[in-house]
Amino acid sequence: MIAVVDYGMGNLRSVVKGLEKAGGQCFLATDPGQLDLAKAVVLPGVGAFARAMANLRACGMDGALVKAAESGKPLLGICLGYQLLFEEGEEWGLTAGLGILPGRVRRLPPELKVPHMGWNQVEIVKPCPLFAGISSNSPFYFVHSYVAEPADPELVLACTDYGTRFASAAGRENVYGIQFHPEKSSSLGLRILGNFWRLAGRC
Repeated sequence: MIAVVDYGMGNLRSVVKGLEKAGGQCFLATDPGQLDLAKAVVLPGVGAFARAMANLRACGMDGALVKAAESGKPLLGICLGYQLLFEEGEEWGLTAGLGILPGRVRRLPPELKVPHMGWNQVEIVKPCPLFAGISSNSPFYFVHSYVAEPADPELVLACTDYGTRFASAAGRENVYGIQFHPEKSSSLGLRILGNFWRLAGRC
């Protein structure tokens, strides 16, 4: 079973439905202890970095997510959930993130229209099981105003151009993050979720 973290932010139902359509079994986790029962964890999210971290800390999910990542369980961050994996974000002032991946989250350049919304190409720059069966430069659906800047270039799995080139996917070992919304990205998005489900099944 995959635990989808419910911390009061994000389109949780869409993520759950997407995982189920992709053949996965999942449940909404509201208690940190529930992550121990899962074979894998998904951290979705829509909204502001600072508020999201406050919510995670208030319910004790911050420590549980770090523990899950350190245990070797597959962990997937989606959109804001991807950004929260990093050390800090600059939205509403600097806020400490989960620190699972080294790096910072910054606002898109001021000359660009935000949010970056709609379909855009994702260039795969590093082989990754999450992208199995997906061609580089395939389109996925984005809605965001901030982007992650991994501190180590080796963490970057895919890039996207939107007036600037940014890491639209990053990760290492069992931890993955994607800036786009697979649950809104038609059949290709379902393939991403299906690949993650298969990763969970190997644990």
